[in-house]
Amino acid sequence: MKILIIQQKRIGDVLTSSILANSLKDHYPNATIDYMCYANCVDVLKENKAISNIIVLEQKVRKNYLSLFKFIFKIRSQKYDVVIDAYSKLETNLITFFSGANYKISYEKGYSKIFYNHNIKRLPNGTKSNYGLAIENRLALLKPLIKEEITDFKSKIFLSNSEIEAAKKTILEANIPQNKPLFMIGILGSEWYKTYPLEKMAELLDYTVEKTNASLLFNYIPNQKEDALKLYNLCNEKTQKSIFFDIYGKSLREFLGLLSQCNALIGNEGGSVNMAKALFVPTFSLFSPSVDKETWQIFEDEKNISIHLKDLKPEIYAEHDEKFIKEHTFKYFEEYPIELIKEKLDEFFKEIG
Repeated sequence: MKILIIQQKRIGDVLTSSILANSLKDHYPNATIDYMCYANCVDVLKENKAISNIIVLEQKVRKNYLSLFKFIFKIRSQKYDVVIDAYSKLETNLITFFSGANYKISYEKGYSKIFYNHNIKRLPNGTKSNYGLAIENRLALLKPLIKEEITDFKSKIFLSNSEIEAAKKTILEANIPQNKPLFMIGILGSEWYKTYPLEKMAELLDYTVEKTNASLLFNYIPNQKEDALKLYNLCNEKTQKSIFFDIYGKSLREFLGLLSQCNALIGNEGGSVNMAKALFVPTFSLFSPSVDKETWQIFEDEKNISIHLKDLKPEIYAEHDEKFIKEHTFKYFEEYPIELIKEKLDEFFKEIG
């Protein structure tokens, strides 16, 4: 059997949809499973033995009709038996439709029956979920192929021994203390409205260092250095001495190597939190008030804790819709009681030891 999984979008989405490949490989061990994503997401799929080939749909191909149709017919030439489109936008509608696959699977939309012969209903937003709707809706895409219950559906990231050893060497050469906890700090969200105000984040970092005496690494990329410096300068002197500012992943795989050596990740909810969970690194995350809680509060337990305004003040969501809350993000970030966040952090520190 030859299978293609399509998941464009961000790293968190691509990593979460990798559970499709893992489950399919468990049930069809001889299958060839290819995965299509954007170039910036490839690194979270590398070393995954369930995935035979990673196919990149480049931006320049997407934006040019001639190039896109050449790409579509290249996919058709691979003679896939199954195409699972977890993205379901026009370009992937066309890729799936022209693939020639017997199973063309995606989510049900008003027009989807034109392109797919298996249309799966998403659980509506607000549905209570044991695992998070991001997981349950993806697992539903496997129903035409796997009839029994799927029990192992946690996203996983795989690192080579050389990547792990390189991360250990970087930490050693930076003289980061070996006898203290090491925390990765997710200082920025993927969008402005997903970023907890830097002044309040600095207060939480001061509290973290005071309570744990931990060393801190900042997760940022070079074009975010100005914001990273702002946060650094907002921290008190003791915290600044605990921040190893110039140690960061210069590629996503380097970041993953460093993250794998941390005792926890603390910061804004987003792709880095999903990556930490996939590396079995404990997480403490702050959700933007406008991000859908039911979809993305996934794999939560004593060592993976998140704070969402909807848990604290549900009456706000009865009064206003997501669009209004997003437009007033910083007003609603003010509604997060920082003393409560500190209490939850303290519980988290005790849990992870």
